[in-house]
Amino acid sequence: MRAARLIKMVLLLQSRPSMTAAELARELEVSERTVARDAQALSEAGVPVYADRGRAGGYRLIGGYRTRLTGLARGEAEALFLSGVPGALREMGLEDAASAARLKVSAALLPSLRDASRTAAQRFHLDAPNWFTEPKAPELLPAVADAVWDDRRVTARYRSREAEVERELEPYGLVLKAGVWYVCARVAEGGSFRVYRIDRFTAVTESGDRFERDEGFDLPGFWEERAEQFARSILRAEVVVRLSEDGVRRLPYAVDPASAREALAAAGAPDEEGRVTVTLPVESEKVAHAQLAGLGPEVEVLAPESLRARFTDDAIRLGRLYGT
Repeated sequence: MRAARLIKMVLLLQSRPSMTAAELARELEVSERTVARDAQALSEAGVPVYADRGRAGGYRLIGGYRTRLTGLARGEAEALFLSGVPGALREMGLEDAASAARLKVSAALLPSLRDASRTAAQRFHLDAPNWFTEPKAPELLPAVADAVWDDRRVTARYRSREAEVERELEPYGLVLKAGVWYVCARVAEGGSFRVYRIDRFTAVTESGDRFERDEGFDLPGFWEERAEQFARSILRAEVVVRLSEDGVRRLPYAVDPASAREALAAAGAPDEEGRVTVTLPVESEKVAHAQLAGLGPEVEVLAPESLRARFTDDAIRLGRLYGT
């Protein structure tokens, strides 16, 4: 532990002209007294750490000292490519690896380029979850992530609709969608690829056996295909609606965008009132009621009759509520 901290301290000082004891203590997550002891240990080991005394003092390396300890470990290199998603790194347990990788890269750069990580961070930030949600990282995510990075089989128990099910899985990749974590895995029995929500796992145990990856597996392509299949699979009902010009514009924001665009493309010309009649696939009548209600008077439900009755009842109640 201390050896790793000493290396990190050298890399920090190599990547910056100088650092105060407080800055080093914050970066290394130790006390300033520990920083002083570590600096003394480095000096005794032949690393030219110089302490500037006084109010504006700090620590710096002298004589153009450069360490050769900047080679990236495999885990650090992989984490570096994910450094733009700090929240995801933290949830997968890769924050320390990414920090070490960035530090090594910074230490290897020319002095004029060492502020690149800071300037980039001030110009791009990814906030993946939807608005008005409080995402919580699944407790078993780090265990699944470890298996993904190391190509190791796991035995997973997860909650299905009926009961808990146990499967031996070969986890190929992780996907973070709207704040929800999924794992794309091949089922050991049968060899089919499936998608599992990690927050539904109740137990994950590594078998210790490594599996041979199918090099033809394309995670982004697989996810895109499965996501489209899922979106279409839940659209089991149809409704017929008349939309105003504003309703046509707003429909893709109220329901599944792809289905809305396809339905609008297949619709006929506007009628004499300028409204367009559209046959729209929906998940259920209840879901359609909740989604289309947001369009207010810009949508008129024509079928099914039971859904039209819901909107009729809404209109009557709104009239009573507003006294008209």
